Amino acid sequence: MKTSAPPRAPSLPRRGALTAMALLLGGGVLAYKALPALAAESAVTIPPPADTGAAPTASTETAVLAGGCFWGVQGVFQHVKGVTSAVSGYAGGDARTANYGAIGSGRTGHAEAVRITYDPRQIGFGQLLQIYFSVVHDPTQLNRQGPDFGTQYRSTVFAQNAEQARIAKAYIAQLDAARSFGAPIATTIETDKPFYTAEAYHQDYMTLHPNQPYIALHDLPKRSNLQRVFPALYRDKPVLVGAGA
Repeated sequence: MKTSAPPRAPSLPRRGALTAMALLLGGGVLAYKALPALAAESAVTIPPPADTGAAPTASTETAVLAGGCFWGVQGVFQHVKGVTSAVSGYAGGDARTANYGAIGSGRTGHAEAVRITYDPRQIGFGQLLQIYFSVVHDPTQLNRQGPDFGTQYRSTVFAQNAEQARIAKAYIAQLDAARSFGAPIATTIETDKPFYTAEAYHQDYMTLHPNQPYIALHDLPKRSNLQRVFPALYRDKPVLVGAGA
């Protein structure tokens, strides 16, 4: 699991350090270059939700989704057309523990989450959920995602209103009934949970650190899957949090 990092120069998480060591021992640069192809997760092709909700009446809406390390979740949604902002942060716990050092204990109630601001006239909440379940993470894993363990890495839809909760619940039931995955979906739905923005050094992490072993191994394949499975929704230039977005 990841360890805390100083604001100006975040260290490799422990998982990243172990990956780097494995690369050095197992073939150096050649092994590193081959990693994305070897580690690419297979996206699961799933149908869109049958219930997509009411026609949009606003030009901006917000969704908050958690699905493992927020670096990859943010990085994928930053490449989705209609998304105007994707911010890494924490949701599920109190303000006093909404920081990277505290949430690593797995006892704060927080999950690493991403707040997605989008134009519902271009992309709907149901389409965001389809991407979330298909390419962003494995929704059948309980309190973990890949090499990361703990409740802070749980799969959760932090519904921003009753309609989002209803759509998410119905979609999970639809996918489970169709046996879209090899196991029941473990994604939970939580309501009335504030979102807290994560430290600056976590923002745009996938874009800023594409050569970091953990990113190359676990996150860049998700972006590739987005482009392959949802070509009509893919945008090549990400919408970034930092200056120059």
